[in-house]
Amino acid sequence: MEGDLVKKALSLAMAAQSKHDRPYQSEKYSDYTIIAFHGSGTTVEDWFSGKPFGETSVGLKKLFPCLKSIGNDEIALVNGKFLQQFQNLLKPEALKQEFRLSDAPPLEHLLKDSRLSDELGRAVRERRKVVFTGYSSGGPIAILAAILFLQQNRIPALCVTFGSPLVGNQIFGHAMRRENWAQHFVHFVMRYDIIPRVLLAPLSSIKGEMQTILPCFDRSKLESKARSQEASSFFCDVMRNSLSVASHTACSFMGCTNSLLQTVTSFVELSPYRPFGTYVFCTGEGKMITLKNPDAILQLLFYSLQLGKGETVPDVACKSITDHLGYQTEFKDNLWKEDVVDLDHLCLQLSLSTGGASSSEMKSIETAIKQLGLSTRAMLCLIAAKEWEKQKQRNQEKIDENRDKIEVALRKLQEYKVRGEMHKIGYYDAFKVQKGAEDFDTNVKRLELAGMWDEIIDKLKRYELPDEFECREDWVELGTRFRRLMEPLDIANYYRHFKDEDTGPYMKPEEGRQPRPKRYRYTQRWLEHAKGKPAGYFLESCFWAAVEDLHIRIHSSNQKENRDVAFEKVKDRVLKLEENVLQWVQDGQLRDVFFEKSTFVKWWSELPEEHCRKSRIATLMGGHGKEFPFDYEMI
Repeated sequence: MEGDLVKKALSLAMAAQSKHDRPYQSEKYSDYTIIAFHGSGTTVEDWFSGKPFGETSVGLKKLFPCLKSIGNDEIALVNGKFLQQFQNLLKPEALKQEFRLSDAPPLEHLLKDSRLSDELGRAVRERRKVVFTGYSSGGPIAILAAILFLQQNRIPALCVTFGSPLVGNQIFGHAMRRENWAQHFVHFVMRYDIIPRVLLAPLSSIKGEMQTILPCFDRSKLESKARSQEASSFFCDVMRNSLSVASHTACSFMGCTNSLLQTVTSFVELSPYRPFGTYVFCTGEGKMITLKNPDAILQLLFYSLQLGKGETVPDVACKSITDHLGYQTEFKDNLWKEDVVDLDHLCLQLSLSTGGASSSEMKSIETAIKQLGLSTRAMLCLIAAKEWEKQKQRNQEKIDENRDKIEVALRKLQEYKVRGEMHKIGYYDAFKVQKGAEDFDTNVKRLELAGMWDEIIDKLKRYELPDEFECREDWVELGTRFRRLMEPLDIANYYRHFKDEDTGPYMKPEEGRQPRPKRYRYTQRWLEHAKGKPAGYFLESCFWAAVEDLHIRIHSSNQKENRDVAFEKVKDRVLKLEENVLQWVQDGQLRDVFFEKSTFVKWWSELPEEHCRKSRIATLMGGHGKEFPFDYEMI
């Protein structure tokens, strides 16, 4: 980033924050269009609402469909007040509609302000680089605007914040890194600035002091308030809670198995907020320290705000407030490139002895440590955070090594399927009957594949793989082939052993515990996310589960009258299945289900004659299903 661009963004961001009558300011600079947002943060109510930390679900289908974990299906949490302030910039109709990533209109079409809409639209048409920026509570507004912009535009965009509070939880940051958007966000933080740390404390512990402190950011009232007892109490409360969050997180990525860790979190509520993007810590002494590792950033937010030798709590509490107002002074005399230290890079070689670093790197390390006031414990936490990141990479490499084994096993299943087609029997029905040695061998392959994929899913559940793993095209494609070949066999095994009698149908329509294994739910969500489709769009691998369940519900009675009544109860589901069959046949996903002795053909032919005659798939099924004139090869 160019130093002049950052200084221009800072100047505009601070100007926007001081204008209470306007939600934003904009300006063209070189090849950039800079949009600076004002954040309303003059009272505690502007920062917290509802829950202890003011967090709320970001919502999934409306504005931010990507802010979730894909496989785990967890929606990101954000600060509710900041989200509300951002939504106030949007048209009411935009908030009422439900958007998917593939059809959501661009940000400029959603904004109330026509001038800002025109400016953004012009920037998109002219391929100008857009910079979203914000100072203090304006930072979160800029972040949310940038995310919405990135979802629909493929032109360069950047978000630069100064002294911004945290915005979202771990899922929020995970999603940003997975989508490769985190690289577009740069957050500048003065070493002692309290605002980037404030949301690590719950409202209950800081409400009174915070309401007293917020006016301190009006310079005319600064001196008397910054050295007050309330300022010291506010500082101590924030740091006490920051310690709890930093220590708990460090224990997690250091692999601590002490049961006390879980016990503590059962009665001490920790802040959900976590950093993301690139953080630039300004030391106040001319140095800038960059860091991208979110776990390391969280540690640095705590450890860099410690009392130095000879310092008192009132001294540092005062600095924690005055530093929030010191960004322009810091940038005024900064030499920029020569004084920027990449701590991510240095951590690769860093050890307590610093034996692997060159003399110049050693000097940078020593300067960074000194100016940030980092203790030995702080350095251990930074090294551990970097090691945890490397461990995720090693986990991925181990999984990548299994690709060939997975490919070989899938080829065996494909061969088994093709041989069944040659004998005019679908591999689902063949596997369910289990008559020959080949069926037994296939079951062994099924179990081997299930074990390999369950290992992947377990690591994803615990976030022990790199964030971008679920968006890797090669694994999305492999997961889709695996699901489409394997899941019918799992369904056949499920109903062959009558597991439905104990745990219910394979696919339960209601929410809650599902017999369907996570290895299929996860890989289905991968494909839906990659294609920008809604949840449940790719259910072709569950075709047989729907058939089996409908067969049980309709044909459980020997009396035709009862079967007709049962059919009427599930008629809508039958019609939906038939609609899906047409689509899946068109997409080439259903091939071997139309053989004359197929479970599907037998079930369908026993449906009420009136329904079969009018059915949309009557042609595929050969009239009433009594004969089978359909040319299988045409599928």
